[in-house]
Amino acid sequence: QVQLVESGGGLVQAGGSLRLSCATSGLAFSSFAMGWFRQAPGKEREFVARIRWSASTYYADSVKDRFTISRDNAKNAVFLEMNSLKPEDTAVYYCAADSFMARMTTRANEYDYWGQGTQVTVSS
Repeated sequence: QVQLVESGGGLVQAGGSLRLSCATSGLAFSSFAMGWFRQAPGKEREFVARIRWSASTYYADSVKDRFTISRDNAKNAVFLEMNSLKPEDTAVYYCAADSFMARMTTRANEYDYWGQGTQVTVSS
């Protein structure tokens, strides 16, 4: 059974930082591309970042230069380091796994597995 479990969310002031983690089990982690998405109330789920191999990353323009995605294949985990947080970053953050490593996609419906999400709230 595949499981993705996010952690690290919380309440932070604008300009602050958080580090999200996503622990996975039940999948061949190193063969999956991993992504982070977020969903704010009343809005659609949106792409945040994706990592294929460790050096292959891609970010939404809204988070570029502020967020960093990384992975640890030995720990079957993916991380999202978030700096210079803004109130508009407030959302539930989800990690997701895509079995098609080679593509570069930002579409949520192309990911195979999802976590339950972790809330990030940035106060102004």
